[in-house]
Amino acid sequence: MSKLRTTVSAQARFLNTYDGAENLCLEEIYTENVLEIRTEVGMAGAPQKSPATLGLEDLFSTPGHLNKDADTVLVVGEAGSGKSTLLQRLHLLWATGRDFQEFLFVFPFSCRQLQCVAKPLSVRALLFEHCCWPDLGQQDVFQFLLDHPDRVLLTFDGFDEFRFRFTDRERHCSPTDPVSVQSLLFNLLQGNLLKNARKVLTSRPDAVSAFLRKYVRTELSLKGFSEEGIELYLRKCHREPGVADRLICLLKATSALHGLCHLPVVSWMVSKCHQELLLQGRGSPKTTTDMYLLILQHFLLHASPADSAPHDPGPGLLRGRLPTVLHLGQLALWGLGTCCYVFSAKQLQAAHVDSEDVSLGFLVRAKRVVPGSVAPLEFLHITFQCFFAAFYLVLSADTPPSSLRYLFNCRRPGSSLLARLLPAMCVQGSRCREGSVEALLQGAEPHNLQITAAFLAGLLSREHRGLLAECQGSEKALLRRQACARWCLARSLHKHFHSIPPAVPGEAKSMHAMPEFVWLIRSLYEMQEERLAKEAVRGLDVGHLKLTFCSVGPAECAALAFVLRHLRRPVALQLDHNSVGDIGVEQLLPCLGSCTALYLRDNNISDRGICKLIEHALHCEQLQKLALFNNKLTDGCAHSMARLLACKQNFLALRLGNNHITAAGAVVLAEGLRANTSLQFLGFWGNKVGDKGAQALAEALGSHPSLKWLSLVGNNIGSVGAQALALMLEKNVALEELCLEENHLQDEGVCSLAEGLKRNSSLKVLKLSNNCITYLGAEALLHTLERNDIILEVWLRGNTFSPEEIEKLSHRDTRLLL
Repeated sequence: MSKLRTTVSAQARFLNTYDGAENLCLEEIYTENVLEIRTEVGMAGAPQKSPATLGLEDLFSTPGHLNKDADTVLVVGEAGSGKSTLLQRLHLLWATGRDFQEFLFVFPFSCRQLQCVAKPLSVRALLFEHCCWPDLGQQDVFQFLLDHPDRVLLTFDGFDEFRFRFTDRERHCSPTDPVSVQSLLFNLLQGNLLKNARKVLTSRPDAVSAFLRKYVRTELSLKGFSEEGIELYLRKCHREPGVADRLICLLKATSALHGLCHLPVVSWMVSKCHQELLLQGRGSPKTTTDMYLLILQHFLLHASPADSAPHDPGPGLLRGRLPTVLHLGQLALWGLGTCCYVFSAKQLQAAHVDSEDVSLGFLVRAKRVVPGSVAPLEFLHITFQCFFAAFYLVLSADTPPSSLRYLFNCRRPGSSLLARLLPAMCVQGSRCREGSVEALLQGAEPHNLQITAAFLAGLLSREHRGLLAECQGSEKALLRRQACARWCLARSLHKHFHSIPPAVPGEAKSMHAMPEFVWLIRSLYEMQEERLAKEAVRGLDVGHLKLTFCSVGPAECAALAFVLRHLRRPVALQLDHNSVGDIGVEQLLPCLGSCTALYLRDNNISDRGICKLIEHALHCEQLQKLALFNNKLTDGCAHSMARLLACKQNFLALRLGNNHITAAGAVVLAEGLRANTSLQFLGFWGNKVGDKGAQALAEALGSHPSLKWLSLVGNNIGSVGAQALALMLEKNVALEELCLEENHLQDEGVCSLAEGLKRNSSLKVLKLSNNCITYLGAEALLHTLERNDIILEVWLRGNTFSPEEIEKLSHRDTRLLL
């Protein structure tokens, strides 16, 4: 146990994953990411709350199990979101005795290294030979692990880099018999081996199949840095007086760069490059490609002798080290095509990578290697491997432009219907020469191809074409590659649009975008060509564009705005359950004029982001609906909301459910409602307006001519608020549905509402579930229903009725839903 703690501590203490030149002390710079539990949607029941933001210490104590009998915790996040660093932090906290002490043994593994193990392995060989070898009593130690699996934690980092697809077909239950490494891992995750030992698995979302999720206890989503997290991280990296302040000011003034920084890997690059590239006025990057070119120039500059380094980190600097960049690119592309992410000396030699190339700093020694063996090399991060592969595809003379079509077609070979139905001999003509660029691109994982394609589009943009032409010497070859990339992008998008099913009669045509659509939009944005963006959306003829659960962050918002602002016909844009945040809202503003509605449920948005949104929305005639429930809104945004309602007399729907708005905010909002004549839907469920807020809203809505639906569910409203709402019902002639579930109306409040309904001629549905109502309150409603045939439903579920009373009431009037 002591040796294991020492080994894990040594591996976890320094963060060299993002830095080839120096070791960063994890303790000094670690910053919490936004970690949320994955929630099931579409289930009946009470309105859902926002996903809880968790700390690392909550990893094994979260509620909401997908499968309570499973042992595996799954952490998903995009490339660069901090998954590996999160595990490293967990390992360090355990090894130093500060947390996770319920585990006596923690065994860390890297999936990218495990997949290189060719010989069969047993559980014992995996733990002892590939993590930590007990110097004495190996059999006793292993028997203890088998007898006490609940005291064991295994972590597997980077399942998306494991080239074998998960399957539960091959069952293996013996901890001592050797089996292939993929079968060993899959059976550990299923619990066939070391049942009750906890496992943590990290992966990009696209690599997690429905089969694997069956064996997951809890799924967590790592969203990257919050806005506060970016600032805290930069302050930890730059403790010199004033440096962090200037860098943070620069980010806040350049929202595109700020949006990129929610990925920790980009925040590290900004920190690394700030002095010579950002704070010396060389312009701020807008795209991911811009940022990676900056870090490349930074490394090239620092690897050059002081007396020979060019003063301007441009074409001359890159041209001087072009062989190195191409060697790294060749290695990177070969690795992607063969799903290899750690490289032996022999593989480096085959790609002509020498010690001078390694000294540039983009290749580092891999961690968690077999004790006593030489550590292989790996790229700083998978995104750097994709970046260098893209560089090679753009500049290498061995890359025919036609091969780029494989980069933009992310289906696996054999996935087409033709390839599955016809014998292999019939489709041999489509096969590529082994080891060729085309073959490598066909063999790469789709998510890595997408990252590489986006980088290639960025490198071929007009802004960077001059830089690359200086290096290659043939602008004509670059133009051919650019033309091919443009054609591939346009064709892929048009294919995507043509696959949209026709509209349901009477409804707007709707498109639920797949993650592939987001990648294509990102690639368009990287290329930064307005004309191409206009051409791309020419074929998009939908009324409703859904991008829910698509990992849309601030960078994706910038890409969406870049493209969607060219729409000929405005759309309802639905971005629920993403990571938009305040920075992302700011990125969306340019396309707001092309939106009829904007849905931003569960996006970690605060008052600051919404106030900016509304300021812009006041000038967008087409925008008529906002859905902002499950965010972090408070009374601080109420004045902006009131102004929106007062000024936009074509505005139809405002949904603010499950935020933190109190009576004070409701009073302010009521002023806007008084001046409004168009609103039809107002959602306030899950706030804290109380009686005072309900009174203010009721008084404002008494004479409102158009409101059809009002929800005040779960707002701590009692009989006083009910009396005000009853007076509103007496006057209002438009309201058709009033939702008051989960309050404290009791019989007194219900009797008031019953009186108000006697003079109402519009309400069709009244929802009063879970309000501590007794038979007395139900009697008052029955008397009203005798004279009111407009009301179709009165919901009374979850109140204090006996079974006999429920039976009696249901017979007296079927409109009572009990």
